[in-house]
Parts: sequence; structure tokens; C-alpha cells
Amino acid sequence: MGQLRANAVAAVAVVHLVVPDGIDDPMRPSGGNTYDRRVRDGLTALGWSVHEHAVPGNWPMPGAAARAGFAAVIAGIGDGCVVLVDGLIASTVPEALVPEARRLRLAVLVHLPLGDTSPQDGLVDAGAREQAVLSAAAAIVTTSAWTRRWLLDRYALRPDRVQVAEPGVDAAALATGSATGDELLCVAAVTPNKGHDVLLAALATVMDLPWRCVCVGSVNRDPGFVGRLDRQARAHGIDDRVCFAGARTGADLDSHYAAADLLVLASRAETYGMVVTEALARGLPVVATAVGGLPDALGRTPDGSRPGMLVRPGDSAAFAAALRRWLTDTELRRRLRSAAQERRVTLSGWSTTSLRISRILADLGHHG
Repeated sequence: MGQLRANAVAAVAVVHLVVPDGIDDPMRPSGGNTYDRRVRDGLTALGWSVHEHAVPGNWPMPGAAARAGFAAVIAGIGDGCVVLVDGLIASTVPEALVPEARRLRLAVLVHLPLGDTSPQDGLVDAGAREQAVLSAAAAIVTTSAWTRRWLLDRYALRPDRVQVAEPGVDAAALATGSATGDELLCVAAVTPNKGHDVLLAALATVMDLPWRCVCVGSVNRDPGFVGRLDRQARAHGIDDRVCFAGARTGADLDSHYAAADLLVLASRAETYGMVVTEALARGLPVVATAVGGLPDALGRTPDGSRPGMLVRPGDSAAFAAALRRWLTDTELRRRLRSAAQERRVTLSGWSTTSLRISRILADLGHHG
């Protein structure tokens, strides 16, 4: 490992990491924030000198002050420096970043392709702006193979410049599980993209069976959607069986995983799905939508078995059918739990992610 570290950082020892303000804020947990934070710490552990620039703003919809603040940060970085910019920032400010890319060794970290968003998300010309930035970057780091394929299909990018560094996962104790498997857990910010409305519609059709569902995730990002979910749950008579617990981190989140039997995730879009591997690290099977990078995150056991079930996105009937199978079929629960425990031992840690990015940045500095 020592030789790997030496090789990884031999070319360049300094990187400027530009991220949205608040990646350490426990009240704003997200996969992107976790990834940025773990990579920052991982690169430091590998011997890099990491200069973090946390840029205030409502990214990826910054105001004029946020744009000016980002431009000032980039202008203050010396010629020839290696710079890794979070894509939520980079893809929205081509007018500030593209001219500076000529003098910097620029890498962009793409958690979520903004060109894949809809006009309703409020992003104007997102695809054209993102393409301009990514075309100017010397390297692009994606968090899943699906994202890499999407970018290459959508934009005229050199394949050798687009690399994958999947999120890692921390080792965790096995969840004990119950005989009936009726403790369901959803870990996702409560926004339309995460499909809680689809999940509630599915749960309403299995009311004849015993179950309880805890939804962990921020309820502050879209209060209107949260209000609609509350009305939906009451209209279906399941409001006493569904708990919206709000954002949870650390030991509090661990306790929710430990008490669960099954992770449920009805996302309409997902570039990877870190909560899936977090569940698998605890031996929890998963019922999720077959969208984006979720199938890759769920993965397979060495014999090809899935440690869960995948259904079509937006299809509450299909989701309900999967839940009914889980809740009524003892042998299925045993099989999926066994598969989840087999998949658990194949998961990679965050050190693997950091080492992958370290090599990309070192190569960028060497050939810059």
C-alpha cells in the first residue's frame, strides 16, 4: 500500500478542491456531500495537500453573488495547478470556468449530469452549459459507470478523459432482521425525484399485510411535496404506519439501518444510490427502481444472484407486487438476505475511491 501511495502522489502533491459550501453540515446530508467529504479526507490521507474552497450559493442554481464568488476563487488559483471542481458548481458556470481551464489542470467531478434534468428543475440551457465545461476539462470523474455512459452518449467527449470512481462504503454490523420482515426503511431526501409518492401508493395496496415504514431524509427541501405526501398517506389510511423521521446521520442513522429488514427506494432518477450499498453493508436486501446507476449499486453475488428486487421506475403496482412477495414469501426473504450478505463482502471501501481519484489527478498533473 505504501508503494501505491507513493506512485499515486508522485507527480503532484497539491490539489485545489472546489465544492459547494456546507458539505460538512449535518443538517444537509446527501450522497454528493458525503462523497466530496470522504474524497477530501482520503486524498489527505494519501499524502495530498488539499486546499478546499467551499463556495457559498444555491448550487446548481447560483445567484450573481455566488457566480462572482466562484470566479474569484478560480482566478486566485495559480497557473498549472490541479483543480477538482464539483459538477454541481462547474457545470453551471462555463463563462467563468472555460477560459480559466486553459491555464489550469482541470478535473470535474460529476455526481449528477445536469443535462439530464428537466426544464421544470429550473436550469436553463443545462446541457449546453455542461457540455462546454466538460469539453474544456482535462479529466472528468463520474461516480458510476451509468453516468460515464450517459455523458459519452450525450456529449462529444474523449472516452479516455472520462473515468469512474464509485462511492465506497464503510463496514457495518449485520442487521439482525425479524422473522416477518415487516420493518421497511427508506433513506432519501423527501423530494419528487426520490419517488416517495410512488412508495406510498405501493404501500397502500399492501395494507392487508403487517408492515411499518420509516422514511429517513430531509423534509425541508420541498415543503409542498411533503405536504402532498402527508395528505396522500392520510387519504389511504396509512399515516399511522409511515413515519417521516427527517434527516439522520451518524449513530442515529445506523440505528435505523440496524432496526430494518428491507431498504425500499422508489427513485425516478439516480446516478448511483449510495444508500443501497449502505444497506448491503449491513446485509439488508433492497427493493428499488431499475433506474440510472441503481442496478450497478445493487450489483450481484459471485453466482449472479441479485440481493434484492428491481422494478420499473414510476410503477407503483410493480413496486407493490415486489413488496407483497417480500412480506409473504419466507423462502424469498431467506434467499435475498443470504444474497445481501454475500454481496456485502464484495463492497469496496472509501480508500479505494480515494486511491482511484488520486491516480487520476496524479496523471493529470504529470501530463498537464
